[in-house]
Amino acid sequence: MTDQNPHSTAKIADHPLHPMIVPFPIAFFISALATDLVYLQTAGPGWAQASMWLLGAGLAMALLAAVLGLTDFLGERRVRRIREAWLHMIGNVLAVALAAVSFYLRATQGAEAAVAPAGVTLSAVVAVLLLFNGWMGWALVYRHHVGVSDLAPAPIPTDRR
Repeated sequence: MTDQNPHSTAKIADHPLHPMIVPFPIAFFISALATDLVYLQTAGPGWAQASMWLLGAGLAMALLAAVLGLTDFLGERRVRRIREAWLHMIGNVLAVALAAVSFYLRATQGAEAAVAPAGVTLSAVVAVLLLFNGWMGWALVYRHHVGVSDLAPAPIPTDRR
């Protein structure tokens, strides 16, 4: 029996890599929004600096996630036929582009000066996009079974002597 589901082409030992990496940029970008909000409440410069570092880390991890996701997208024609795959990809490109603009503004204007209103607004928009993109990613896995094996797992041995 062959696997009937669209498969992930970026994988190690049949484990798709893209879903393993995506939590990192998500956590970094959402944390940047949180530190922006704390900065706006406290005016502590460390919070503005933390936002910039979090954005930089998020961009680095998003680049890796994008390479893996694009490998899956281009490596499996059935994935490219799924509307949610296109929406997921376009939404993520937009989120990363906005995070890059936010990082650039902070790098050129200063971490503190760029937080309000542009930085926090961009962080909030990125967070909303990540919710949408996550929903689309959920649809890819749970509705379209992308990267999910439909092969029966090997039986678990019951005799453990």
